[in-house]
Amino acid sequence: MKHYNIPIFMPELACPHRCVFCNQASISSQLHIPSKKEILIKIESHLKSFKTEKRSVQLAFFGGNFTGLPKTLQKEYLHLGRAYLEKGYISGIRISTRPDYIDIETLEMLKAYGVTHIELGAQSTSDKVLQASGRGHLREAIARASEQILSAGFVLGLQMMIGLPKDNAETSMQTARDLIAFGAKETRIYPCLVIKDTALEQLFLNGKYHPLQLNEAVDQTAKLCMFFESNRIKVLRMGLHPSEELNTDAFVAGPYHPQFAELVYSKLWEKQFQNYSDWPQAEVIELFVSSNQLNHAAGFKSQNRKLLEKRYRKIYFKADKSLNGREFSIKIHK
Repeated sequence: MKHYNIPIFMPELACPHRCVFCNQASISSQLHIPSKKEILIKIESHLKSFKTEKRSVQLAFFGGNFTGLPKTLQKEYLHLGRAYLEKGYISGIRISTRPDYIDIETLEMLKAYGVTHIELGAQSTSDKVLQASGRGHLREAIARASEQILSAGFVLGLQMMIGLPKDNAETSMQTARDLIAFGAKETRIYPCLVIKDTALEQLFLNGKYHPLQLNEAVDQTAKLCMFFESNRIKVLRMGLHPSEELNTDAFVAGPYHPQFAELVYSKLWEKQFQNYSDWPQAEVIELFVSSNQLNHAAGFKSQNRKLLEKRYRKIYFKADKSLNGREFSIKIHK
């Protein structure tokens, strides 16, 4: 069954904090609060665009701080979604919010309106990193909110960022361990970027913050992705999408790439092939992978193919329906 989200972005809503990295208007390329009419038009447009009948559709309120909105406004937005839920056009509603804006009363209201998934912007579980990033809460708030969300029967998603001030690869890996311990079933991994008109921009310009290099961010994200996958945590997104979520005119510095996720998938396959020097000698090999992994296995701009061609004269990537994930097999032609 194909899964779809109908994303409704709500930048700078109800968030009293300004994290050092945050300029929501630039990140979402949206400067106004969507009206109910605009939301309805977007829902209808997306529903008409979905090709298959065998599908699962969620209405997703992203950006801002949904549960920090006035309750009346939350209910107005959720009422729009519940109407489609009751007609069977969508299977649930997803929201994203902050850990320190979750309480039992709010969760009861969200449940009544058909919310099924709640994503928290955890970003880090290191108090040192959270404080340096101006998050306005500490690790304990993430743990408490996660426990309440799970107890209320929601699917919990915990988002994280890498390359934040005072963060490093070891701290980020500890965050990943904590997200799993807190009960997350889903995550998103975002590299920290320097955006115009943020406190982080000033730190960067003053030489007090050094963003990750692109190759560092790709390598860290690949390791985190492998760790999450090994613990059966679904990675929903890696990096920002250029057309939907980043006004590139506002980008200052950091590991931004319009196909960041593709770079990570290529790196994951490179790690699969890291022992290729131990493979049998041959002129030509056929390398079999699952059909949906053909492009990832060959690598972004064929980088993995080029790596293997240092040992073999010719590489053929072929699909094998019996293989799953990043499984592969090889056939030697001498």
